[in-house]
Amino acid sequence: MSTTTIDTPNTATARATTKAVLCEGNEAAALGVALARPDMVAVYPITPQTSLVEKLASLIAEGRMDADIVDAEGEHSVLSVLQGGALAGARTYTATCGPGLAFMFEPYLRTSGMRLPLVMTIVTRDGITPQSVWGGHQDAMTVRESGWIQMYCETVQEVLDTTVMAFKLAEHHDVMLPVNVCLDGNYLSYGASRIELPEQAAVDAFMGAKDVNWHVALDPQRPMAVDPLTGGSGGNGPETFARYRRGQCRGMQNALRVISEIHEEWAERFGHRFAPLVEEYRLDDAEYAIMTLGSMTGAAKDAIDEARAAGEKVGLIKIKTFSPFPVAALKHALRNVRALGVVDRSVAFRWNCGPMFQETLGVLYRLGRHVPAQSFIGGLAGADLTTAIFHRVIDETRALLTRPASDEPVWLNAKD
Repeated sequence: MSTTTIDTPNTATARATTKAVLCEGNEAAALGVALARPDMVAVYPITPQTSLVEKLASLIAEGRMDADIVDAEGEHSVLSVLQGGALAGARTYTATCGPGLAFMFEPYLRTSGMRLPLVMTIVTRDGITPQSVWGGHQDAMTVRESGWIQMYCETVQEVLDTTVMAFKLAEHHDVMLPVNVCLDGNYLSYGASRIELPEQAAVDAFMGAKDVNWHVALDPQRPMAVDPLTGGSGGNGPETFARYRRGQCRGMQNALRVISEIHEEWAERFGHRFAPLVEEYRLDDAEYAIMTLGSMTGAAKDAIDEARAAGEKVGLIKIKTFSPFPVAALKHALRNVRALGVVDRSVAFRWNCGPMFQETLGVLYRLGRHVPAQSFIGGLAGADLTTAIFHRVIDETRALLTRPASDEPVWLNAKD
């Protein structure tokens, strides 16, 4: 869609002015990429990501974005090309989803193993069998243990802002890991909203000097091996491999602090404040709570407000950063909660529940007290998660105050 702009002051901060823009989530992601000034973009279109890379191609063709664009023959090549660019010192970006993410899985693993600060948007999409091209979180959740940072967005504004912040996060010397910015296919990718677009000079000041390849610099004058064969049962191999893995884990844990610092700096400069790890909504005196991820949160908050007006002591916990999993922040959010309902838009097949629910069980264990929790699965393959559905989630979570949770998940869009 075309972009409509209106110059407007940013009333939340005196440090930067913004421009009001009406755009879809995919376009907001593209505009965020442009603001971050990448050197190299490689793309391959796939529903519901296609309009994002079309917008990037337009920005480059029109001279509004100074970057090389590579139209590769497939997603495996897309990410392989960008690895070479990052190793040569380029700030790099791509976007994909669903089968495209599956096709690039080999270089996807290598990107995090080589500690390359690449940014990739996942316009989330459900599994391909039964056939589906609609939104869900199954693709992103399937790769959650691949060493990439994952942040999920609730709104179109959060898509743009998080996209810019992702580059600074990935390139931080204490992190040096690739970042996925996850936005819900259909609901955010094609959902139009008014956002505030920061001015380029202010974003340049926020980003600071580019320093992408300080740790591995390809230079013809200084030949070096990249990703050599490591491991085995003797010599220095096992110790070296363990050191690499430990460094990845350390960078992932460092990211929890850096994400919070970057979000705070963004809020001070631009007046847009988002919970960096976990958002606590109406949770201060809540006896029980529901947990959400991504764009479903808007309908869930409306249901929480209505339940509160009816006298219910219920709150909401939204996960913004899923990888690394924000254990300490979640422990704080759950400190007084006596029952919990976790809503997933994907499935953890091995555990017969939602992936976020599965991860949250570990946090509940660390609380040191029993909190009954129920897994809810809904919104698969583009199905709606409405306010009415969240009232059902609230009712069934409240019931956990007086009865045990079921071992079976509650399927919100299914008829038993």
